[in-house]
Amino acid sequence: MNLSLRHMKAFTALAALRSFTRAAEHCCLTQSAFSALISNLESDLGVKLFSRSTRNVELTAEGEAFQNIIAHLLPETERALAEMRDHVERRKGRVALAALPSISSGILPGLIARFTADYPGISVQVQDVASTVCIDMVRNRQVDFALCAAAYPSTDLDIEVLARDTFHFICPASHPLATRRRLSVQDVLDYPIIGFESNSSIRQHLDAAIYPRQWLRSHQVNSLSTAAGFIAAGLGVTIAPTLALFQFRLAGLKAVPLTLPINERDICLARRRDATDSLAAQAFLALLREHLQPAVQALARTLD
Repeated sequence: MNLSLRHMKAFTALAALRSFTRAAEHCCLTQSAFSALISNLESDLGVKLFSRSTRNVELTAEGEAFQNIIAHLLPETERALAEMRDHVERRKGRVALAALPSISSGILPGLIARFTADYPGISVQVQDVASTVCIDMVRNRQVDFALCAAAYPSTDLDIEVLARDTFHFICPASHPLATRRRLSVQDVLDYPIIGFESNSSIRQHLDAAIYPRQWLRSHQVNSLSTAAGFIAAGLGVTIAPTLALFQFRLAGLKAVPLTLPINERDICLARRRDATDSLAAQAFLALLREHLQPAVQALARTLD
């Protein structure tokens, strides 16, 4: 049978009001349409739910049994439909993404704040992990999508470039190169840099940019904030992308634009090819496609 919300509401109204006229008015239906709805319900169930006389409408024994069922079923159905409407209208939902730490702590919080203002009922969950872990989390369905450094498309993943950033030489204000407006790779190759772990997307880009040559390294650290602390203490210099420059806003540090042989780093969206994005995820992806690149460009303008 086809038991619809309209059937349940019509039955409940008639059981409460015991009048076809009043019940039809309550349901905003003509009396003939309401009567047809009740007859259709009884026909599908194969049983009479109401006994009718010229003056009275009463529940049959089967009608009373059905009323007990509907008393539980109708509120749950209405709750479920309201829940789905909330999702469809983006009043509720969840977005789970993985992102590079430089994105997660820099540009992404502002974008999440913008999204939350528009969709306060949607939860956004972020995993700040290395680029390779981003890809693994997408593949393992732990997140809806990821924002990672340059990645190659594969049979199971779609890779879309959303933004590009460039690199900067980070040094103390007293450094000989601190007053330059722009540097080339030849200007900095002789200076040992504070490097990052081998799984860092920054290190992978920098190594590829000058291959087969190698950078001189004075220290190796895991995080950008640690590198900033080392530079502030006079322990060296480093090279970082635009997205990471906010980490170096310490007094006395300078960020000088650097031109590398591979000068731009792709910031990519990684998604499973077989994924069907939720409406919440679709809304967040639309925001990323519109605002990520302008946010990178604005950051570069303020920090150059």
